[in-house]
Amino acid sequence: MSIGSLRTVYGTLLNSRAEFEAWAPKMTEAPYKARPKAPVLYIKPANTWSENGAGIALPASVPEVEIGATVAMLMKTPGEAAGYLLMNDLSVPHASYFRPPIRFKCLDGFLGVGDSLLAAGSAVDPSRFVLEVRINGELKQTVVFDQLVRGPSQLLADIGEFMTLAAGDALMLGVGANRPRARAGDRIEIKCAGLGSLSNRLVAEGA
Repeated sequence: MSIGSLRTVYGTLLNSRAEFEAWAPKMTEAPYKARPKAPVLYIKPANTWSENGAGIALPASVPEVEIGATVAMLMKTPGEAAGYLLMNDLSVPHASYFRPPIRFKCLDGFLGVGDSLLAAGSAVDPSRFVLEVRINGELKQTVVFDQLVRGPSQLLADIGEFMTLAAGDALMLGVGANRPRARAGDRIEIKCAGLGSLSNRLVAEGA
């Protein structure tokens, strides 16, 4: 698929059971004082999108980034996915339970977007997706999708209660806990059976 066909890309926080439980002790603190009842979303605007194979520049103020290997649903209609593709949701490392500030998540190029779309259908079970994350060829993380707080269907239904996802929108299913980090010069590759691979190299800004 072409990156130009995207409309809006949404990320989903706290949809990995491991990540949700890790933050559970903070959820009863002010100001919310309760666990979230609806999906917690954020936007990765067009300035963040990087094609498969593209270099991603790191500013001098960002010595390393967190790798957010994930799968996104590309929408066909408001309640139906056209298919699934790989994404790499990069972030400046930070420790906060609350929605991340734009300056941590929305730097230029900070979303690698795969170009292989796996068509949705009854034969495709997203809970069976297994992502392998390699840095410079070395396996650093395995992300499984059978431990989501909300599976794709439930996630779409719950989001549909307060907003509409249109054709061309992409919704990331969430990222795993204990995300690996990478620096300028590193090559990041994410692979998943049926979804192909997504590769980007980090480069120092201005290099």
